[in-house]
Parts: sequence; C-alpha cells; structure tokens
Amino acid sequence: MLPADARVFALVPAAGRGARMGAAVPKQYLSLEGRTLAEHTVSRLLACARIERVMVAVAQDDPWWSALPVARQRRVSTTTGGAERADSVLRGLQALSPWANDDDWVLVHDMARPCLRVSDIHRLLDACGEQGAILALPVTDTVKQAGATAQIVATLPRDQIWRALTPQLFPLGALRDALQSALARGVPVTDEASAMEACGWQPALVPGQADNIKVTAPEDLALAAFFLAQQEERRTHEPAYRSGI
Repeated sequence: MLPADARVFALVPAAGRGARMGAAVPKQYLSLEGRTLAEHTVSRLLACARIERVMVAVAQDDPWWSALPVARQRRVSTTTGGAERADSVLRGLQALSPWANDDDWVLVHDMARPCLRVSDIHRLLDACGEQGAILALPVTDTVKQAGATAQIVATLPRDQIWRALTPQLFPLGALRDALQSALARGVPVTDEASAMEACGWQPALVPGQADNIKVTAPEDLALAAFFLAQQEERRTHEPAYRSGI
C-alpha cells in the first residue's frame, strides 16, 4: 500500500491515430454517450482526489484535444507525445518535472480505456508495493501457443497467465530510467510493466474489472457505451456504489 503522504500523478499517452477504427478522427475523439472517449477517460482520473495532476501526451498536429473542456481543467496539463507509446510516456514523464519528483508515483493509463472505475484506481493504490503494480485480469479461457504456421505447439497453464490492463503504477524516476534503457537497447515495450520487468522489477498484479476494456475496433465502441450505461445505472440505484463508479 502506498503511504498516505505519497504523491500520485497520472499520465495518459494519446498521440496514436487509432487506424483500426477506420474513423475520420483519432478514436479518442469519437462520440461515446454524448461525450468524447477522451473526456470520459480523463474525467475518471480527475475523479480520484489523490491524483494531483493528469498529464496528457497528444500528437504534435492534434487540433482536437485543446478544444475539449476537460483539457482546460486546473489539474490537467498537455505535452507533445512521440511516434510510439513508450516515446509518449517518456515525454509525459519529462513534462511532469515542474510538479513531480523522481520518488513520486505515476499512474499510466490508456486513453482508449474510458470505463475505468475510480474504485479500481484506489484498489491499485492500496495494493501497490515497492515494485509497483498494474491492474490485470486472470485469463479464464484455455490459452494456446502458436507456431510459425498457426498450428498449436503448446497449451499454456492459464492459472499463471493474466491480461495486463491499465492504469500501471510506478515511481516516476524508475519508470523514466527503465523506458530510456529499453529504448536505447531496442527492447520491445508494449506497456510500462514490460520496461520495468526488463530492469528486473516484479510488479504486483492487482485484479481489475472486466469492463475496463480498451477501445480498439469499431465494435468496441458499442461495448464501451453499454458498460458506461450499466455503470451509470448502478451509480443511480446503489448509493454505496456512487463513490466508486
């Protein structure tokens, strides 16, 4: 568990184009239940009082982000991202330097995950140890390992396999150094935990909610809308649920 006096920041890499959506604008600016996907996502982070500032890393030629009301919130800052996710996260960490120190903690969250529950953020903070932590889900399906010709070569033990979600939580300085090292060595970085693992860290796996989906394909947008409506219904009818979305 993070100490009560630990400072926490959030970083949202959002410089990608989301080409698989086939839309005229990047997927984070598509409409979802009356707001853009980006507004839903950043608002969930702002709903956590422990997060002092949310840094959003957008593409250099992005004309949409600055027009959103959420981009002008007092606790939101913007920087320019890079060509790949790791580049955007690294630039975001560097942009936080006027407010955050190396021993402060940073939650990195996908802009394409608008259904994150605030209760999951608190669960991550509560379960985080010195090695950091990520939200994740145990795999329930049988998992097959494929060979070069798409034939099964092994059945993997699913009790040892988890799907990585976000947010992922690490000390700012350690994450920055890990990303710089991975990029310099050409180590593939698919999420922040993979960069930390390459440096010998063993982050904790914290069970998250299945509705914390990543919007990648057009059909995911409808599923996200369903989950948001379901969350809103629960918040309306269950008083104990209101503070946790």
